[in-house]
Amino acid sequence: MGGLLGESERKNVSQMARDAVKVTYHKLHHFLTEATWSALKINERRLEVMNKCSQTRINGGFSLIIDDSGHRKSGNFTAGVGRQYIGEIGKTENGNVVVTTHLYDGKKSLPLDIELYQHGNSLPEGKKDPEFKKKPTLALELIARSLNRGYRPGIVLIDAGYGNNTNFLKELEKKELNYLGGIAKNRKISIKDKLGKTEAIRIDEYAQRISSEEFKEIQIDNEKPKTVWVAIIEAEISRLEDQRRIAIVMNAPVFEEAEDIDYLITNVEGEIVTEQWIVDTYSQRNWVEVFYREAKGWLGLSEYQVREKRGLERHFILVFCAYTFILWHKLTGGLRRRWANKPLNTFPEALEAFRTAMSFRFIRWLNQNLDLFTAYKASLGFVWA
Repeated sequence: MGGLLGESERKNVSQMARDAVKVTYHKLHHFLTEATWSALKINERRLEVMNKCSQTRINGGFSLIIDDSGHRKSGNFTAGVGRQYIGEIGKTENGNVVVTTHLYDGKKSLPLDIELYQHGNSLPEGKKDPEFKKKPTLALELIARSLNRGYRPGIVLIDAGYGNNTNFLKELEKKELNYLGGIAKNRKISIKDKLGKTEAIRIDEYAQRISSEEFKEIQIDNEKPKTVWVAIIEAEISRLEDQRRIAIVMNAPVFEEAEDIDYLITNVEGEIVTEQWIVDTYSQRNWVEVFYREAKGWLGLSEYQVREKRGLERHFILVFCAYTFILWHKLTGGLRRRWANKPLNTFPEALEAFRTAMSFRFIRWLNQNLDLFTAYKASLGFVWA
């Protein structure tokens, strides 16, 4: 884990082995692929540690974010690799995709679980292979893990890749979970007019009928603040019983002028479902994107040098542990008190404070053990001056 938290520009096995003392590539590769340890047990232990402190404890009522993330991978020998949509580049390419569950509770953003999506082309029997599972199926398994731990979310947040899957929504409702998620613009809804007549119509076509007066202007205070216009309707949707609330979120007050339109569905009822609530709640999905950006950019989430599924999952969980280690110190305030002269509001700031602490401790150790360090350098053929 020290290699993941270190200052190496790359976080693959080769680079970390070169930067570490008395660690070889083969030892590190063996640790990830052959050594006897369980990634699942390590992940459970990680979450247990988070629950031992009041500042980091996982309480109920949080937002559970379901998302998948991909990255390019050349060749066909890595588990799960296949030609599929890769979100970080916005197009279909050869690569790997993982499905994750992520927690946000207003104070902390924390990855919970991760599972490799095995593309049909990567399996001997394709989509008929017993190992093949669709992304919504993997997501439901990860949700079940959280529920089995006693982590019950206040709401599940999903994009259209999951929200457009009616069976997935039904399973959430069977588990009595609230959700807010995207749906496709061509999804058919059934809506009653003023005379009580029911009409089946595409949601984007119906959105064009809504007058500009019915849209409410809402401000979003994210990394990049922006203004959106929101309208909420009640409608039946195919294969779901009863009505659901559907929100149309646009980046312009008039449909014809909008360049970015989202369609959202929720099973939450009551007065809480306002335009502001829709925007504020769904905007929390941004936290999983922040995590992916930080985990890939600072901790090497996508820089593994292993091919088998077990090695991949071990690498992912070790990245989760490294991320959680910094988050724990950030939340408990230890890094701020000793190694920073300003609030540690972001993961990079907390990571930099940790690296400062490690550099200071190394220099202190070096001053106390100069003879030992000089002898070690000499054994490698270096002269320490």
